[in-house]
Amino acid sequence: MAIPYVEQPEFIEIDFGLRLRKYTDDCAFALEWYQDSETVLLVDGVPEPYTKEKLYRMYHYLRDHGELYFIEVKNHGENDFFPIGDVTFWQEDMPIVIGQKDLRGRGIGRKVVKALVERGRQLGYPYLEISEIYDYNVGSRKLFESLGFQAVKKTPKGHSYRLQLD
Repeated sequence: MAIPYVEQPEFIEIDFGLRLRKYTDDCAFALEWYQDSETVLLVDGVPEPYTKEKLYRMYHYLRDHGELYFIEVKNHGENDFFPIGDVTFWQEDMPIVIGQKDLRGRGIGRKVVKALVERGRQLGYPYLEISEIYDYNVGSRKLFESLGFQAVKKTPKGHSYRLQLD
């Protein structure tokens, strides 16, 4: 069954202080996240920091394959939001990065993935897949498994995952 094209929303409100904002090429702030070797190891499997050019190539690839968003949190006491990571959503994958390391392990990723699982249901997807989570990326494995994703295939460095939605 082919899924008809649906326009990507500008924002997905997750809760009072957390939202997803549609990607724009104004992304230079994210270079700091992808120059951290620990973060890049979790994302790419090698601790090689990104250049500005590689960052733009990555974002354009993701934008062309799915709905690319910046994960934003609200400043306390203000109406402004600021980006702390990114996530891309399409039926075959959902790469997510909490780039601001001090905000990892606080349930933000879980809320984001849960909201995108619901978006998948609204779009009529019968399942969602994660192409690969590295075995050593325990945080990501726990996140997706806690939402019902199951390892379905061994990959070179980890496993692919699937969540049945219907």
